[in-house]
Amino acid sequence: MNVLIVHAHPEPGSFTTAMKDLAVETLTGAGHRVVVSDLYAMHFDPIASAGDFESRVNADYLVYALEQRNGDASKTLAPDIQAELDKLVAADLVIFSFPIFWFSTPAILKGWIDRVLVSGRCYGGMRFYDRGGLAGKKALVALTLGGQSHMFEPDGVHGPLEEMLKHLLRGTLGYVGFDVLQPFIGWHVPYVSQETRVALLEEYRDRLLNLESEPPMDFPTLGDFDELLRPVRRVAS
Repeated sequence: MNVLIVHAHPEPGSFTTAMKDLAVETLTGAGHRVVVSDLYAMHFDPIASAGDFESRVNADYLVYALEQRNGDASKTLAPDIQAELDKLVAADLVIFSFPIFWFSTPAILKGWIDRVLVSGRCYGGMRFYDRGGLAGKKALVALTLGGQSHMFEPDGVHGPLEEMLKHLLRGTLGYVGFDVLQPFIGWHVPYVSQETRVALLEEYRDRLLNLESEPPMDFPTLGDFDELLRPVRRVAS
């Protein structure tokens, strides 16, 4: 299996980075090929702009998604985007490794999503969810945060974490066709003991070794909707 880890943490000594390093070690040891995009170390540019295209369909007005389609078809995407897109296309599993910033991803990872999940290749038209351009690939979000798990219970102060991350799990990864696995969460990591950190890493190791047997999260299937994306009401037999 080809694995891409998209890692977004500014501190090489962080627990998130330790999780990334463990994933590399564990998956490589299990015989998989692992490639890492360490976005901060790469100084990855998160800003989507006209400079992302070596040639333009419309030089006077930027419609970013349309220019992405042209750039992908004509091989005129900026080199840093093309390099990441090549890694993405080659991957069977993509792990997104990051700390929660303001109920979301770090800006540098959001920029990777904006620039690398290219329209025309990853989605477009009726190519989304189970018909998305990345269908057949798996995605795992492996995150850390300062909160404790009880804060994210249905009646917790923040509500369920999956609802907080719906924009990523469903609106991004599920949308482009990934089979999205349940996130791995490092709870409360700035404050826990070293013993707890070691136990979390062992839990993550076990998870990594069993990913291939995990069922994905449940997202819409376009066959359940008509051409206007209205639910098809099936008659009971």
